[in-house]
Amino acid sequence: MTGYGDTYYARTLTDASQRPSLEESVAADVVIVGGGLAGLTAALDLARSGRSVVILEAERVGWGASGRNGGFVGPGYATGHADITRMVGSEKAQALHRLSIEGARIVEENIDSLAIGDNKRVYGKMSVLRYHDPDSLERHCEMMQKEFGYHLEVMPTDAVRAVLQSPKYYQALYDPASFHFHPLNYARSLAKAIEALGGRIFEQSRVTGCDLDRAEKTVRTSRGEVRARDVVLAGGGYTDDLIPRLRRSILPIATYVLMTETAPEKLAEAVRTPMAISDNRRAGDYYRLVDDGRRLLWGGRITTRTTEPRRLAELMRKTMVSTYPQLEGVRVETAWSGLMAYARHLMPLIGQFQPGVWYVLGFGGRGLNTTAIGGRVIAEGILGQSDRYRLYEPFGLVWNGGPFGVAAAQLTYWTYQAMDLAKERQATRVA
Repeated sequence: MTGYGDTYYARTLTDASQRPSLEESVAADVVIVGGGLAGLTAALDLARSGRSVVILEAERVGWGASGRNGGFVGPGYATGHADITRMVGSEKAQALHRLSIEGARIVEENIDSLAIGDNKRVYGKMSVLRYHDPDSLERHCEMMQKEFGYHLEVMPTDAVRAVLQSPKYYQALYDPASFHFHPLNYARSLAKAIEALGGRIFEQSRVTGCDLDRAEKTVRTSRGEVRARDVVLAGGGYTDDLIPRLRRSILPIATYVLMTETAPEKLAEAVRTPMAISDNRRAGDYYRLVDDGRRLLWGGRITTRTTEPRRLAELMRKTMVSTYPQLEGVRVETAWSGLMAYARHLMPLIGQFQPGVWYVLGFGGRGLNTTAIGGRVIAEGILGQSDRYRLYEPFGLVWNGGPFGVAAAQLTYWTYQAMDLAKERQATRVA
């Protein structure tokens, strides 16, 4: 029993070892609340710099969205570059995008430097249009090359349909530097590296209270406490009311993923590339072949409250079959959900509450690069190496709107679905 639920990643976990819960009073330079990828990345950088670190995780390392996501690693944020530019201006938007590129590279560097041999990287990602618009893709490629030196290519419709056997698709952006991998194995590899450097990680150690106003902070669990000069709050979508203002700044959004049965021949009739795939809809799908093409991992729908994954899986299966009629009859073997944290502005929440109290969360939609760079800039802030975390200050801890914010988020998602469908139907008529 892994304690991670019935997910594909739990079934294929290479290290299922369990860590003890906190049952004593300990001291450290830094205590991190949350054993997801943001907290783990910050802890690893701090431990590498000689700081003593303790991580308190309410469940298991990587238990939340960090170990349940699609496994796509590439630059960008949940909101687009144009929207970020409108919010903060061109210069800061460029600096933020460079950080997102760095975030993807941090993941690569960690895999290489830690010699993680149980986590195969598959390079290449296709972002596919469901309507004809090659000119917009060309403009985007030119902008990325000019402003960031980042290479993308436009795949014409015939090239796309040669590898994705669906009439739904037109052109695609091909990103050779993005990749996909096993996020839960990665999270647990980071944990082992932290421990090898002297860091301590306690699982099943939910934080129940804290005193944060003194130079030495105290963070308590039901059976122990940690005293530290710096506290990092990295709870993600499972953030509770420990710091009410922080909880009021996020919308926990449930996302759903399914895994098909083993069906390599049927899958090869539809998807003929090992690359990661996503479509351009704001309420779009993402998927990839796993197990050397024997299964298909498919994700997409989101809701503002957790729904039985099997029911959502049937809706996603219908979407999968409408995209690839060849996959009719392919069974769903398992499905799971997880909570992502979104702020209303769709940017990560990264910063400092008060001296010695830091927060790093809100990575819904693009978590694997932004957790990495978020963890790094917070570690740099604690170490006094840089103030790059301040680039995220303009987005801030905006009130989520309470029940009205949750309702608005769900309505916005449904609106996006309707707009996407209308645009797709219009494109079909034109074609």
